[in-house]
Amino acid sequence: MPRPVSYNIKVKPLDNDISMAEMPDGHMGEGFFATSFNKVIGLARKNSIWPLPFATSCCGIEFMATMGSHYDLGRFGAERVGFSPRQCDLLMVMGTIAKKMGPIVKQVYLQMAEPRWVIAVGACASSGGIFDTYSVLQGIDQIVPVDVYVPGCAPRPEAILDGFMRIQDLVGKENLRRRNSERYKQLLESYGIQ
Repeated sequence: MPRPVSYNIKVKPLDNDISMAEMPDGHMGEGFFATSFNKVIGLARKNSIWPLPFATSCCGIEFMATMGSHYDLGRFGAERVGFSPRQCDLLMVMGTIAKKMGPIVKQVYLQMAEPRWVIAVGACASSGGIFDTYSVLQGIDQIVPVDVYVPGCAPRPEAILDGFMRIQDLVGKENLRRRNSERYKQLLESYGIQ
């Protein structure tokens, strides 16, 4: 017996179907909207992050699931995953990082243009995980500054999405002058970055 076919005959208004970015704080009048330059740039950056995945083990598989159609990281403005550091602004380090790979991670970080952010995905990238050995780096924050840590071994795609949304909040609220501040320069100097 064939299944009956039902059609969606209810017409929905278009504005409820489209996900819109939240409008920044500002002053609105008839025919105009005024806000600060920082908020406009923050809104644009927040919704157009280009991640660079640096995956070495099982966390990379979870990231692949996050990019898949079920979780779809592209919904958050990160549709384009790049593998050239010069074109990306978010370094996502996933998996075990051996001490021999440390200089490579730092080189990739240095090749990225400012502003750049880093997310450590999983226990291995955050703290070395279960590999407390002489050859494994005990957290990538020993070689590059990390903005967000995603816990788990391996973290579920929901955790990676949560970490990405935290990066978006950080990017959207960051002052344009933060990168030129003395505190930021001291942070980079503590990592040996000029």
